[in-house]
Amino acid sequence: MKKRKVANLLALAVLAYLSRAAMHPYELSKLLRTNGDARSIKFTHGSLYMVVQQLTKAGFVAEQETSREGQRPERTVFGITDAGRAELHDWLRELVQQPQHEYPAFVSALSLIGALTPDEVVTLLRDRLTRLDEQRAEARQAIERAEAEGVHPMFLIEEAYRLRLLDAESAFVAEFIARITDPQEGWGPMWAAFHGTEFKAGAELSGDLTTE
Repeated sequence: MKKRKVANLLALAVLAYLSRAAMHPYELSKLLRTNGDARSIKFTHGSLYMVVQQLTKAGFVAEQETSREGQRPERTVFGITDAGRAELHDWLRELVQQPQHEYPAFVSALSLIGALTPDEVVTLLRDRLTRLDEQRAEARQAIERAEAEGVHPMFLIEEAYRLRLLDAESAFVAEFIARITDPQEGWGPMWAAFHGTEFKAGAELSGDLTTE
């Protein structure tokens, strides 16, 4: 991956919006929130101003004009430069074309999950599955609501991708629970023995199966 002068993904969003029209950072912030970009890119009011300053220093954006209304502070409008437009296109092409190795927090937790007992892990995973179901419902509602308002599916593609990821994670978590709790070949007893405990979730599952 190419080393970039400003590598924060918030900078990519700023360049994308400024490629449409010059604007003040406050307007950028409002657009990012209105268009739901806060669900994909983490930012605060302060971090947005900092990124705009970094992009200015890198030559990717430039001050267009500064104005003042009454007693209010000066408002500086920024616009994208030719170098910024080239950076935007090159960066987007790279992100779309080349998969990147990322470090999701859940993956980190999975790599260390043996430190917890299997009974606790099963409880936590079931809680996570409930929360994932809630997030999936929210994502579906967001897509349906936007489509009902006439938004073309092309402009909801990141939500569709997010929903697919939630679907995949839900399936994985359900499968992981099954691998731990399976009455015949589950990992629970062996895992619990490592901690010097007895695996109780498996017994609860067996009880549930016999009462059905």
